[in-house]
Amino acid sequence: MKKIFKALKSPVVSLLFLSSFIACDKDFNVIESEVLGENNTNFSTGLDTINVVAHNKRVDAVRINNLPSYLLGVFNDPEYGKTTASIVTQITPNAASLNEDFGINPTIDSVIIHIPYFSSIKSVDADGNTEYQLDSLYGNSSAEYKLTIYRNNYFLRDFDPFGEENSSQNYYSKAEDNRELLNNYALNGSQNINFDEHKGEVIIDTVFAPSTKATILITGEGTDEIVTRSIPAFRYSINSDTKKGTEQLNFWQQTIVARSGSDDLSSANNFRNYFRGFYLKSEPIEDNGSMILMNLASSEANVTIYYTKGANNSRTSDDYVLNFSGNTLNTFNNEFTRPIEDGDDINGDETLYLKGMEGSMAVVDLFGTEDSDNNMIPDGLDDILRDYRKTDANGNFIKDNSGNYILKRLINEAHLIIYEDGNEIVNTVDDNGDSYHKYDRIYAYDIKNNTPTFDYQIDPTQNNEPLLSKTFSLGQRVSDSSSDSGKYKILLTEHLNNIIQSDSTNYQIGLVLSNNVNFIDNSEILNGEEVTGIPSAAVISPRGTILKGSNEANEDERLLLKVFFTELKDN
Repeated sequence: MKKIFKALKSPVVSLLFLSSFIACDKDFNVIESEVLGENNTNFSTGLDTINVVAHNKRVDAVRINNLPSYLLGVFNDPEYGKTTASIVTQITPNAASLNEDFGINPTIDSVIIHIPYFSSIKSVDADGNTEYQLDSLYGNSSAEYKLTIYRNNYFLRDFDPFGEENSSQNYYSKAEDNRELLNNYALNGSQNINFDEHKGEVIIDTVFAPSTKATILITGEGTDEIVTRSIPAFRYSINSDTKKGTEQLNFWQQTIVARSGSDDLSSANNFRNYFRGFYLKSEPIEDNGSMILMNLASSEANVTIYYTKGANNSRTSDDYVLNFSGNTLNTFNNEFTRPIEDGDDINGDETLYLKGMEGSMAVVDLFGTEDSDNNMIPDGLDDILRDYRKTDANGNFIKDNSGNYILKRLINEAHLIIYEDGNEIVNTVDDNGDSYHKYDRIYAYDIKNNTPTFDYQIDPTQNNEPLLSKTFSLGQRVSDSSSDSGKYKILLTEHLNNIIQSDSTNYQIGLVLSNNVNFIDNSEILNGEEVTGIPSAAVISPRGTILKGSNEANEDERLLLKVFFTELKDN
């Protein structure tokens, strides 16, 4: 443990000291002055730099169902290589379509599959036309990839027959060793599932790239024509204009309309057992593509069957709507160019690899792992407890009436400073001309309980913009003016205060790359030991980055815990 110790010289300077704490995007500074002299104050300030142990942890078999949204497409990460994401989902008739009476001589006119993207308004022109930007598009936006939607014949059950009573069935990723024919796998805790062995009829077979253009719907003709514009979406129309379209309409005619009055269409459960859903399979074209989050939870995400019914001289139009509700999961296919392995949990790693989906994270032991006196407390924590708590004449720590320890040092701020590894990171730009890593956010969490840190919980800066949210506890990426690399600041002030003053558990800190630091739900890891879960936002974050670890050769850029404190002098 390195220590820097300087006296705070006057009450006026103390105000300046406190104001420097507010500037959370900058390193905390120890202020020096020669105004009054050290003997004219009853407290002083200092800095402890504490060596941590940080190691890599490969993420295997992470839960891939019940996610906030789902990835689809092909993404080539400049540091890690290619990942392909596909979706398996149930579909369910909406309430109005259950037990649909298709009437006399029903004939399907068209079928529309519509799934919105996540987007925001970029601008609106003088004519009221809206230009959008896609909020969760990764990779080369102009690169097309192959998308095939199959009827899925594997039943996604609600409950785990091998779990505790009424426990939900979870599905877990199996992203490696699946390269043969780009098959997509999942684990359910008791077996491997190859969804390519359960694919049924081809619903659609297309090549596409997500578009930022508004979705335009035209109804009526002539003076009755109505043009409706909505947010960008994947929209595929099946009609009888082509032989292929006619065959596809016949599939829906036989599969849905011809089942009118049967038990298969009478309830959601019966329908999901009869028609077990869609398998949306992505495949790269010439090793390229893009990846996007699909908003399957949107009320506008549906399959709409438009049909006419009745006698020839009195036919009427109607529709039958299927929502993307029920069980849904992502599958991942990794073709990493960089091996991802578990690191050295005793001595720490020189380089840390953060990669979303089924990728990699970092585990940080704030006080190392060495315990030379075998008291179940790391030596680094032993040292800081002795430095920060008051002791009696026998060397025992003193508590107040509430049971908290009495301190001789008060923590003003504690944080990790984490540097990107500029030698490992590929300098590239995205479609907007921004540095690939410009908007990266690192999320820190309590590995033992799979919860946010105390500092995150009290951070008042939360808002609806993930890039600008929780910036006190999870600092934004700050670019180094002399290079393309950057650094991050992770605040752990309250975390450390709770350990020192209240004897809170010294749990490990997990570091992941997150595309939305506001979303803190957890995805379990199948049979996880050291790490039992990661934030779900990391599961749907395809990007990766490379950081300098606790064994970095350059001590000035090594991952450290910095603690700025005020020491109280005895009267």
